[in-house]
Amino acid sequence: MEKKKVIDDMEPGPAPSPRSVDRFGFIKQDQAQPALPDGITKSRSTHEREREERRIRKWRKMIGVGGSDWKHYVKRNPQVVKRRIRKGIPDCLRGLVWQLISGSRELLLLNPGVYEQLVVYETSASELEIIRDISRTFPSHVFFQQRHGPGQRSLYNVLKAYSVYDREVGYVQGMGFLAGLLLLYMSEEDAFWVLVALLKGAVHSPMEGLYQAGLPLVQQYLYQLEQLVRENMPKLGNHFSEEMINPSMYASQWFITVFSYSYPFHFTLRIWDVFLYEGIKVVFKVGLALLRYCHDDLIKLPFEKLLHSLRNFPEDATDPDTLLPIAFSFKVSKRLVEIEKEYKRKDDMSQNGVSSSKRLQSMKSKNLSRINSGTLPKSN
Repeated sequence: MEKKKVIDDMEPGPAPSPRSVDRFGFIKQDQAQPALPDGITKSRSTHEREREERRIRKWRKMIGVGGSDWKHYVKRNPQVVKRRIRKGIPDCLRGLVWQLISGSRELLLLNPGVYEQLVVYETSASELEIIRDISRTFPSHVFFQQRHGPGQRSLYNVLKAYSVYDREVGYVQGMGFLAGLLLLYMSEEDAFWVLVALLKGAVHSPMEGLYQAGLPLVQQYLYQLEQLVRENMPKLGNHFSEEMINPSMYASQWFITVFSYSYPFHFTLRIWDVFLYEGIKVVFKVGLALLRYCHDDLIKLPFEKLLHSLRNFPEDATDPDTLLPIAFSFKVSKRLVEIEKEYKRKDDMSQNGVSSSKRLQSMKSKNLSRINSGTLPKSN
């Protein structure tokens, strides 16, 4: 069987000029930071390093070699695991732990060779669209900067493989941020199976409805979010109504990219740690926490400034150590189930209404046709 070529025959573009990057690999913005005295800097860095090393040792003991002890530890100490994940997974172990908590490891072991088959031998109707969008995914990260370089090729392979694996969903632009984030912490094949686990629902409810035609799950989540805002922050909910602001204007990307688009990367990582372990309710909680944190400012703003603020939260609002405790204070699981039932009931009624309208229109058309042809029975 002849192998399909990856991306295209073009050679990688020139490597970007070396520039200063942060600890995650993103190019630093040229902003002068006030210098701290050397003694304070060294003392603080030494203390933080020692604390991080202790944390990593705890996590390694919890996971075991290659994740061998993970399931056993989770069964014995679920609350300890939950608490440690909420505090943040050590960056050096993040890729492995994400695979363990997402359920992707089992999918990988059950499907040997499938990823290579999808990448090398299959073709996708979305290939050109994927190529077009690749440069828009984390453009300031060194891994994805080089045109047709290793990062962009890996991203292409994962997205193309998924578009073939699930042809009903295919490819949607927001998926690139999910795949790109995963590729910064694991191999192509591992990233692909985490993506499958998320969209197909290996552990939590499937996310594929976020990317299907018409974005049905996005519509449902936005409806649920609007109800939660009204219930938890009635003043803000009323202000949104008065200014004609609805969640589709600011919150769609929260769900489609799970906060991986246009938010500080360290904030995104901490959200993903908890999201992969606890599910989509975390996105609702973080969204509510952002609104709660900025509540007093938001209720004073007119439409244009309000919309701008909802799309550009201040830096202090995205400090995970400040915001996540607020997020965890919201108890939404039960209400999400109740609001989902309400949404589906309304949606079913709406669909039935459309069907009835179509049937009535059809009957009118038939009767009009019979009138025009003189075939309707005459009244006595």
